[in-house]
Amino acid sequence: MPKMKTHKGTKKRFRLSATGKAMHRKSGTSHLQARMSQKRKRNLRGTGAMDVCMEKTIHAALSGNSY
Repeated sequence: MPKMKTHKGTKKRFRLSATGKAMHRKSGTSHLQARMSQKRKRNLRGTGAMDVCMEKTIHAALSGNSY
């Protein structure tokens, strides 16, 4: 059988942590931040963990590779 290919869209948007959690960039940080409170902007910094129900799908799309 041929090798399983990595889903390139998933590769660009997610990476796996050392414990296997799927990490992603939080949405709403590109523009239109003038109306946001400082607390909301501060909480959007960094990366967040995906929901547990989506981890199996993301692992399969990444073919077990972390980027």
